[in-house]
Amino acid sequence: MEIVWRNGPSKENYEQERTKRLFNTDIPARFPLAIASARREQDVVDAVNLAISKNCRISVRAGGHSYAAWSVRSHAILLDLGDYRECGLDENDVACVSPSVTGRELHDFLLARGRFFPVGHCPDVGVGGYLLGGGMGWNQPNLGWACEHIVAVDVVTAAGERKRADAHQNSDLFWAARGGGPAFPGIVTRFYLRTFPAPGIMRSSGYIYSVEHYSTVFNWALGIAATFEHSIEIVAIGSYQTGIETPCITIALLAFGDDEDPIKTLLQGVENSHPDGAVSHWFCQETNLAEQFEFKAKAYPTGHRWYVDNAFVRNDVDVAAILQPAFTTLPTRKSLALWSSMIPLSRRGLPDMALSLHSDHYFAVYAVWEDESGDSRSRAWVDEIMESVGAQSVGSYLGELDFRSRRAEYWGKEQRTRLTEIRRKWDPANRICGCLGLEGLGLS
Repeated sequence: MEIVWRNGPSKENYEQERTKRLFNTDIPARFPLAIASARREQDVVDAVNLAISKNCRISVRAGGHSYAAWSVRSHAILLDLGDYRECGLDENDVACVSPSVTGRELHDFLLARGRFFPVGHCPDVGVGGYLLGGGMGWNQPNLGWACEHIVAVDVVTAAGERKRADAHQNSDLFWAARGGGPAFPGIVTRFYLRTFPAPGIMRSSGYIYSVEHYSTVFNWALGIAATFEHSIEIVAIGSYQTGIETPCITIALLAFGDDEDPIKTLLQGVENSHPDGAVSHWFCQETNLAEQFEFKAKAYPTGHRWYVDNAFVRNDVDVAAILQPAFTTLPTRKSLALWSSMIPLSRRGLPDMALSLHSDHYFAVYAVWEDESGDSRSRAWVDEIMESVGAQSVGSYLGELDFRSRRAEYWGKEQRTRLTEIRRKWDPANRICGCLGLEGLGLS
């Protein structure tokens, strides 16, 4: 295990390690005591024991994609898992993967073996934070939350002990690993994941409209989404398009399956019903996740400042009207608004796990800008949007927000209480850094 101390001889080396792999270039002024780089599970144990000996806390960085940079905590040891990398598949098609492996890496590994797992849409997100937070992945409305398919985790506890957690042993840790997010009271070193046969067919359709058609187009999308029963995900994206001065709304559909005829029939029904006036559109094009990852990488560029929030909008409100300001008033040309249908997943009961909130409608806003001059305007835009949308929501998703910016519900009340109790049991000294911004709730 390599350790770089804040009071060490090289400030430049310390700063490089402090900010390594952080996706958001809006770097927080928080300074760990040291950064410990793990290459194997024993290094994780050693890092926890070091924190115990120094009587300090320990934070964890897997992929570094957290917009709030949760891993960067003052007066703590930052455990960087970027060099600790394992990926395997057993005879039962259960994948074993370490937290810093990215979604693209896991997908490519499994695809070569004819298997699939609903990894995150952004290709460079580490699976550690993604899975602990719940995991909104490809084909989610049909396959469910990614964390539903965790069958076990290997954990180093706050006492420096190795534990296996699954439905039969240390089941409270297993429960917390499926949606507990940063509040999980240990350090996961391996996830064991149920995989699926790789889909044989992926087809994409999309419709781009100028913002003047917003209401007609969004309500059309809401209507068709409510009819989907399987095999397809649909999103609405508010963004700027090349050569167009005002924001546009894109309705994008992605279908998965092994039989082309029902997919074509489904997408043909959408094609037949789409409103007139599209700036451009495509229909039933062949695609794959490698191509989709590239699209996402361009839409979520590195080297930028980000301010992000989200909500699960209530099912009984006028969703199109509530979200209209977000889609039509983007503060920069790289900013985005996103709506994703959760149907039919949202119509099913969730397993008994920490993740416990969702609705038919997931909404997120991404303010994206290049330098400090855009800070005030971009952050104010997100805060204003979420003040109104948040009032019409049932809660928020852990993976795409900064707990310090706005308080919401992230778990059901019963689940939050249970998570707090599990954290106290396994980490009574509050050694493992939890949810930055939730101080006073026993989860920070």
